[in-house]
Formats: sequence, C-alpha cells, structure tokens
Amino acid sequence: MRTARLTIDPAFTIGPVDRRLFGSFVEHLGRCVYGGIYEPGHPEADPLGLRRDVLALTRELGVSMVRYPGGNFVSGYRWEDGVGPVGDRPRRLDLAWKTVETNAFGLDEFMTWAAAAQVEPMMAVNLGTRGVQEACDLLEYANHPGGTQLSDLRRAHGAEQPYGVRLWCLGNELDGPWQVGHKTAEEYGRLAAETARAMKLIDPSISLVACGSSGRGMPTFASWEATVLEHTYEHVDFISAHSYYDPTDGDRASLLASAVDMDQFITEVVATADHVAARLRQTRKLKISFDEWNVWYQSRVQGDLDGRGWVEAPALLEDDYTAVDAVVVGDLLITLLRHADRVGVAAQAQLANVIAPIRTRSGGPAWRQSIFHPFALTARYARGTVLRTEPVSPRYETKRCGDVPVLDTVALHDEESGELTVFAVNRGTEDLPLDLDLRGLSGLHPVQHLSLAAGDAPDAINTEAEPDRVTPRELPTATVDGDRCSVRLPAISWNLLRFAPRP
Repeated sequence: MRTARLTIDPAFTIGPVDRRLFGSFVEHLGRCVYGGIYEPGHPEADPLGLRRDVLALTRELGVSMVRYPGGNFVSGYRWEDGVGPVGDRPRRLDLAWKTVETNAFGLDEFMTWAAAAQVEPMMAVNLGTRGVQEACDLLEYANHPGGTQLSDLRRAHGAEQPYGVRLWCLGNELDGPWQVGHKTAEEYGRLAAETARAMKLIDPSISLVACGSSGRGMPTFASWEATVLEHTYEHVDFISAHSYYDPTDGDRASLLASAVDMDQFITEVVATADHVAARLRQTRKLKISFDEWNVWYQSRVQGDLDGRGWVEAPALLEDDYTAVDAVVVGDLLITLLRHADRVGVAAQAQLANVIAPIRTRSGGPAWRQSIFHPFALTARYARGTVLRTEPVSPRYETKRCGDVPVLDTVALHDEESGELTVFAVNRGTEDLPLDLDLRGLSGLHPVQHLSLAAGDAPDAINTEAEPDRVTPRELPTATVDGDRCSVRLPAISWNLLRFAPRP
C-alpha cells in the first residue's frame, strides 16, 4: 500500500493566519438576499425581516467578513436606491442577472445584518456605470461621522454612528466582457487610481482592493494585473483574484486537484505584483484578496437564465453540493492558508442558496450543505502560525492539472495554547497511511481526527429531508511512537488532525 510522510517543524513558518481569510459573499443574486438572509414574514424572521436561523448558521460557519453587494450586480447598482424608507425605494432592472431588484434590502439593512452576524463588512463600489463621485458619496454616507449632507442623511435613516467600513473593492471583474461597464486594463487602471486617491482623502484608514483577473483562464490574465497595478500600486492594498471549479464534465480526478490550479494562480499573481513593485521601486509587498472562490456548476448557468422574463429573486445557481465537492472546498482552504503570507483576504461565494454552504426553503427551514463543514471546522481550528510543510506523497495523473500529489496538507501551530492542527486531503481512491514526524514539537499527543470522506458515496448530498447525510465523522486518532505518529486517511477525504500538549 502506498504511504505518505510529513515532517512538521515550528522553525519553518509562513505567517500568521488572518481571520479575514474566512470571508463570505452576499450578492443581490437569486435567493441569496431575498429568501436567504432576508425574508420578512418567515417564522424565524426578526422584526427587520432577517432570518434568525440563517444568522445562527452564519455564526456557526465562522464567517469573519462578508463582501457586499456584488459581484456582477454592483456594476450597475445605484447605492442610493437601497437607503431610506423602504416604501420610497425604486424598483430597478438588474442587468447583471436579468431580474427585478426591489431594493427592499440595501446598505442600512446589510450593516444591521452584519452586526447581528458578527462579521466585518466589505463593500464594493460601482465602477462599471459610475465613477469617482458616486464612490466618494457612498463612503461619506457610510463612514463620515456627521455634519455633511450624506453623513446626516445616514443619521436621519437611523444610524447615528458611522458604519466604519474598512475594506472596499474598487469595482468587480471589469476585465470580463459580461460585466456591465466592461473596460480595458488601461481604462480601469486609471479610473481605479483616481477613485482610490479620492476615497483615501475622505478616509485614509480604509483598505482598497483593485480588480484583478476574474479567472486564471482569461485571455488578458497577468497583463491585466500588470497594467492595472502600474496605475494603482501606490494607492491600493490588495489585488483581487477569482476562481471557480466546475465538476460537470465528470472528470473527478481533475476536480480533486483544483487546489493545484488555485496554488499556481496565487503564485502567478504574486509574481506579477512583485514585478510591478520592482519596476516602480516599491518596497511594500501587495497582498491578494481572493474574494470569490468555490466549486460552481457553471455549465448549468445558462439554463437558469433562459426562457424567463423579468422577475424578482428567482432561484438561480442553487447547486446541490456532493461529498466530493466538500473535499475540494476543504482543499481550496488548505491552499489559501498555505499562502497566508500573501493572501490577506478571501471570500467564498456565496453565503446562502447561491452556490452556497447554507440552503433555505422560503417559508421553511435552513440547512447545512456538505461544503459547510470543512469551512466551519477550518475557521474554528486554523489558529496561530502557518508552518511550511513538504509532504512526501504518491502522485497521480490528471487531464487538467497534469501530475499531482495524492496528499495535500497545511499545518498550524498555536503558540498560545501549544496546539498543532493539521488539515490533510487524500485525493486518491484508496486509503492513505500518513506518517507524521513531530520532532520539532515534542510533547504533543493526538486528541482528534475528524474526516469527511467521499470514497463510499461520492455523490451524496445534504437535503431538507436528510440535512446530515454528509458530515464529518470521528475516526481513531493517530498512534504514537515517540515523536512519530501514524494515521490512516480514508479514500477521497478531507481530514482535521489535532494535537495538544500532554497534561
């Protein structure tokens, strides 16, 4: 039987975990907002219409930050439509998703929801159909204390204190021809730089994200980042990256290797940013905001959009996630953690119903999809410092990613508690024995092995009727021989291994 080995030493570090890596995304798309986080009249709704059951699941998921209001939606959005008395708000056509937007839920409702969910807000401004002035107006409304028309308007709407939003996206995916207000890299770079300068005059404490490529496969990838950063490097704090992985071609071996593609994507964006920094004589290292990522059955999208008129909040992109999808999501989280030195923000898209870990039925219950579990457990236990690991693993061949390792891992050491956490994915179709050498952390003993395994039922999903069909299971902990441990990883599985100091 093939085996794998992993040596862990606290002397070899990557960097501390930023809690913003465990972000999510709420867009005015399908039933993410209406029927997802917000449903007046629902038995679980609070007086403002916020679903308490979804709020509880959001907190359980461990979400630290939520990006809002888009996404493609933001490129045609007028933020003023979503503030003030709900009865006075206009109904608009949303060109991004070909729906009718009622604007019953807007900025003020989102900020109330974010406080209840205990998450940091990340706002996006419209640089598709709008520009510098509208972005500044939104920032003034949200963050200025008072004494001006827009800040006093916020106070008149019931928010006496400023919202204090610290993270702002300068538009969304403007490299994409599908985007309302699509631009060339030169056009976007100049507009983003002008907007960034103006916004930081209003509030110098904010952090700004410039739009990177909407995917590694875009024909302008890397040249887009290089041109945009030539304009914006000194004004922004992050460059964005987006990536989705589609299982619908049935190539399970390649799907399980999706994290290899994400890893390469991050490496290439970092290299491009550092090249621009060298040209501009900038010593500051720019970070990545990986603010859209997930498994997404994208080939089904057109079927959701075809053959219907302009309607409110239709069911769109409501993918049912399998056990294999959950393993892939867990592996993508491993990759984000492994780049903790350069990835400072990340947001899984999206939170509720739309390619989401949380599903709801309008008027009915909410439940956890399979992908909920690796996210929640990673957010809970990924604490301290990410350690550099070099696993020795068998390999296998894939169509999309070539020759890849069967094992993927990341380790974290919490200096305060002394605990060690290892996340490990077995991409193979057979159980994988793993030997761990903890010579640099002697005195630890194994306390938990949780595994979400897909080998026996790869297509299993969670449903309203069976909400716990796919869930992590407790397995026997590693056997110990001095500073060496041995554990068996089930076929096609995501695993959480925890070690604590001996009493």
